[in-house]
Amino acid sequence: MTFHLEKQKTKSTPYVLIDEEKGYMKLEGRSFHENVVEFFKEINAWMDTYLTSDFRAFTFDCEMNYFNSSTAKLLFNMIMKMDKHACANKKITLNWITTESNDIVIECGESFQEDVCNLEFNLVINTDDISKGPQ
Repeated sequence: MTFHLEKQKTKSTPYVLIDEEKGYMKLEGRSFHENVVEFFKEINAWMDTYLTSDFRAFTFDCEMNYFNSSTAKLLFNMIMKMDKHACANKKITLNWITTESNDIVIECGESFQEDVCNLEFNLVINTDDISKGPQ
């Protein structure tokens, strides 16, 4: 049985989708929860198990528009775990998605990108679309 998790975003936590069958995970929104470690506990536990399994490909779309330093540390640790397990037999792709006006998230993505050696890290910078209004 494959793992599936979907959590709707709140004011202080991101939308989360994990679809193990498709080898896919997405985080989207904001993360400044008081207890970030607790919020990410289930996600990290799944990732520890999944990354040591026989998967062939895994994609992580990270589209966070704001996060606190505790979340940044957790994201960094997750990325380093993925990088450690990425190899010829296990293709891992990270799409760090943001908008051109979000300098802090762009800089954070560039910093993370410098630290990876094995996984494919794509910095995806979309044009700001003011017609959408605030996110």
